[in-house]
Amino acid sequence: MSVRTVKRDLAALERSGAPIWSRPGPGGGYGLAVGSSLPPVSFSPAQAVALMAAVAANPDAPYNDLARAGVAKILDVVDPRTRARAEELAGRVWVDAPVSGSRVVRSALEEALLEQRVVRLRYTSAAGQTTTRDVEPVLFASREGRWFLIGWCRLRDAMRWFTLARIERATVLADTCTGHTVDEVGEPPQTSRPVGRVRSSE
Repeated sequence: MSVRTVKRDLAALERSGAPIWSRPGPGGGYGLAVGSSLPPVSFSPAQAVALMAAVAANPDAPYNDLARAGVAKILDVVDPRTRARAEELAGRVWVDAPVSGSRVVRSALEEALLEQRVVRLRYTSAAGQTTTRDVEPVLFASREGRWFLIGWCRLRDAMRWFTLARIERATVLADTCTGHTVDEVGEPPQTSRPVGRVRSSE
């Protein structure tokens, strides 16, 4: 695990309201505020398996490796009886997961979007034309079973959708993005919505 990943996880905990302190320099570090504690994690076996199935069924989804690590953390902290029941139930759920694409490419794209840095792509179009493009990443999108990176293409001077499976190489550059927003992409397809707005229908 890299230092950047640790810092990112700690920052996420702090944003969630966890009483975390940080101190730079010699003798510094991270910790929980005195007298505080984290609330217990309570998952049913079915909830745990639902998370496992969602992660396993979509290995090409952005940040999938972090999602798998998150599910593993959940299973580590639930009570042994719940974990045993979840593992038994998980053996009764099969997924037909596609072969995952290049982890190196996806890691670079995920970092570029998170840090809002320009990413240099070697990309082959559906017509078979291969180009090298500098792209300012705006969002990831899933449509009809395929994942895309949507970003401002500096070569075309326009917003473009790049099929993840056609990206042969991705290198994060030092250049920062210039501020293109999700609104510039337009409305999502009719059946699509941001993951933060996904709610169960009751």
